[in-house]
Parts: sequence; C-alpha cells; structure tokens
Amino acid sequence: MENSKVSLIETRGFGMRSMLAALLAGSIAMTAGGLAYAKASDPVKFQQHIQKRVDKALTGTDVTDAQKTKVADILKTAFTDMKPLFEKSMQNRKAMRAAMEAPTIDRARIEKIRTDQVQVQDARSKRFTQALTDAGDVLNAQQRQAFFKNWSNHEHRGHHEEKKPG
Repeated sequence: MENSKVSLIETRGFGMRSMLAALLAGSIAMTAGGLAYAKASDPVKFQQHIQKRVDKALTGTDVTDAQKTKVADILKTAFTDMKPLFEKSMQNRKAMRAAMEAPTIDRARIEKIRTDQVQVQDARSKRFTQALTDAGDVLNAQQRQAFFKNWSNHEHRGHHEEKKPG
C-alpha cells in the first residue's frame, strides 16, 4: 500500500512537471505567435522581425552568422507553419464569444469550440516547441542558455514592465 502511494505521488509529480512544461511552451508559442502575426501582414517585415528577435536573443554570445541564420530560418518556418493555427484560434475565439452571447446556451456547441481550441493550441505548442528544440540543436550550451533567457525576457517586456528604482 505504501509503495502504491509513493508511485501515485511520483506519477502526479511527473504529470505536474509535464503539465507545467506544456503550459510554458504553449504560453511562449501564443505570445510569440501573436506578436509575430501582428507583423505578418507584410511578409518582409515579418521576416525582419524574426531576424531582429534572433539577433537580440543571441547578443553577447560567440554565435556565428551561419548559426544566427539557421536559427532565424527555423523560427521563420515555424511561424509560417503556425499562421493557419493562429487564424483558427482567432476564429474559435469569435465563435466562442458568439456562442456565449447567443440568446440560449448551446452547451454542445460550446464544448465543441472548446475542444477544437485545445487541439489548435496543442498543435501550436508542439510546432513551436519543435522549432525551439531544433534551434537549440544549432547552438552550444552557453549560446542556447543565453538565447532562451533573452527570448523569454523579451516576451515579458512591454507596457506592463515595472520600472526599476534608480
């Protein structure tokens, strides 16, 4: 009995770690995807935006131009691949809003939209995670750590950034 409790706890712990990792990857994908697609109406600006993000994320490392180009190409391809998923996600949001604002609640319709949205987000998360791991394979450990730290720091900056006392 005691062993089964330990096994259950270990399984739950692994599940929680897996879930948190998936949520992190998903949130990165959603944030990065949303920002990139905001510029995607102009393909040239979109390509430049990704290149600039990669350059900033790799600043201060000994990365070569060839590595930067490879990482940027991986991410550009991933964002291009994810564009239909981003558009589907926006359609699902509109459909959910319409379903919730309807004169009557259609629970089956709402559940269908919800499950479709979960599938879309999962596909986006998988594709972006694949791109990040592919990009990570191009870099050495120090470069990879700097890249992910800087990429993540960029995601959290913006209008809500707290000003540091100075």
